[in-house]
This record gives sequence, structure tokens and C-alpha cells, in this order.
Amino acid sequence: MPDRWEPAAFRTRVDDVLHHFVGREAEQLSAIDPVLGPVADQLEAAVTEGKRLRAAFCYWGWRAVGQPDSDALVRAAASMELVHAAAVVHDDLIDDSPLRHGRPTAHIALRGAVRRNPRAVSAARSLAMLVGDLLMSLAGQLFTTSGLPAAYLARARPLWSVLARELIAGECLEILCTGADPDAATSMKVVRYKTAKYTVEQPLLIGGALAGAGERLRQGYSAYGLPLGEAFQLRDDLLGLFGDPEHTGKSNTDDVRGHRPTALLAETWRVAGDDERRRLRALLGRPDLDADGLDAVREVMRRLRSPDRVEAMITARVEEALGALHELDAPAHAAAALTTLAHSAAVRLS
Repeated sequence: MPDRWEPAAFRTRVDDVLHHFVGREAEQLSAIDPVLGPVADQLEAAVTEGKRLRAAFCYWGWRAVGQPDSDALVRAAASMELVHAAAVVHDDLIDDSPLRHGRPTAHIALRGAVRRNPRAVSAARSLAMLVGDLLMSLAGQLFTTSGLPAAYLARARPLWSVLARELIAGECLEILCTGADPDAATSMKVVRYKTAKYTVEQPLLIGGALAGAGERLRQGYSAYGLPLGEAFQLRDDLLGLFGDPEHTGKSNTDDVRGHRPTALLAETWRVAGDDERRRLRALLGRPDLDADGLDAVREVMRRLRSPDRVEAMITARVEEALGALHELDAPAHAAAALTTLAHSAAVRLS
């Protein structure tokens, strides 16, 4: 790959790795027994879509150290996408989300495979949980068999335990805080641990560790990666309620029906008066929330200018990330790529 960043070409390389690797694993799973076919299909479906941002951050964490392009590194970076695929399957299961990328989520799609089971819904959820578990296992397998030297892999291996711990902590925090009165500090902690760290910071650090990055560079990666990861999730919060489902592939009602501790909701609650809070309490967490109820929540948010403030939070974090990148003194081609990635992460429709 030339030094000029070509996102589409990089996505193609990552997709090729994922589709070949996961396709082979799906075939081996189905070979055990044909009845496992629908489970194998969901493994492959899990890697069909994606922006491949996590792989890109890992890649440029490597390149910014001064290392050259490497097919083995792309394989290692692609493992970040399997972590994400696992997290998505588990997250959709936890949130009981029916759609992802406009298609049925794993626990919905697998109902057909267990339709004769007297507890079909529960059985399908169990299968989806196992699909997510297998995807996480495959992430580690792809990483360790990437073809990079063992000494390089050993430098990065400790970061995998940190990535897993923080990702699980974020998911647990969201579950534990769901349904409570919104709180800004709590919501931002969920944002940081559930999404921000494993989306930007940890892939950068893993790529850097593989390449032998020094302490100063690693600190710079965190200074760039944390605010940018937060901006990424804050954009997701806005898209969750105000995005076009044709682009997001998800229902706009998910966060409100689930009464999830999003930063957008916390920011609304922070400035809401008693009447507005009573109105929100009557709507949040309702499984039967319809379009009128969603519009009522949006109306409160718009009146309180919550979306505008979250937009300002995104802008401030992107500026902070780009400021840290400037201080990083990375090679020009790496700095240009990381600048482009920052805007791709924060300004998007899905």
C-alpha cells in the first residue's frame, strides 16, 4: 500500500482477510454437523458489513512508528474487527435489538433454526451468545496466526487482556445503569469503556506495541485516541435518535425503549425542568413506544438544545484529538491518515 491513505483499498484488504478466515472457520463448524449451518451463517454475517475503522487505527498505530506496509500486519489488524463483531452480537443480544445494518440481528435470525424448540426465543438467544463468544475466540486466533514475528506479538499480547477487561466493564456498566435517572458522568464513563477505548485507543496501542513504539508515542496515541473514541460514540448517540434508519440500519426507538444511559439523554436530563423530566419518565423504557412517543422525546431534546450541545462535545473532542496528533510528530503520511480517520469517525451518517 502506498503512503497515501486509500480507505477503500484498505477496507478491501481487511474484508479479504476476514471473509477468507471466517469462511474457513464456518465451513469447519458446519462440517461437524449440518444442523450447525445456521450458526455458521451468522459467523459469516457478522463480518459482512463494517467501516473497518478499528483495523485502520491498528494499522496506522504500526505505520506511525515508521514500520512499512505489511500483509501480516493487516491480518493482525483485521482481528480488531472480529473483536468488534463479537461485541456487536453480544450488544444486540443484551439490548434485544431486532436490526443491525438493516438485517435481523443474530438472536432474531437464529429463531428459524430452533423453531421446534419449546423455548425457541431463549434458545436462539443462547445460540447468538455462543456466536459472539466464538468470534472473540477467533479474534485471538487470527492475531496470533497473522504471520508477524513471535517477539512482536509478545509485545502486544498484554494489551489484549486490557482491551477485553475494559470492553466488558463498559457493557456491564451500561447494564447496571440502564433504567436509572440519567447522569452525565456515568454516561461518559460508559461511552469511554464500552466504545471509545476499543474503537480507537486500544487498536492504536496494539499496532504501536507490535511495531515497538516508545512511551512518548504510546502516550500520544492515548491522548489522540480517547477523545476521538468518545466523539465516535457521541455521534452514535445522535444517530441513534436522529439518524436516518435507511443509513443507520437500526430503529430510532432502541435507546429510548431500552432507557439506555446515553450521553445525549444525560445531557437532556441535566438541563430539563420538572415538567420535562416527568414527560421523559413517562416515555423512557416503554417497550410499546411508538412514533409519536419518539417524536415527543425528540421534541424535548430539541427544545433544550441537547443535540447542539452534543455536537459541540463532538467538535471539542475531535479538536483535542487532532491537537494531540500534531504534538505526536508522526511521519507525514501517518499524520495525514490519522487526520482523515478522525473526521471519518466523527462525521458520518451511520
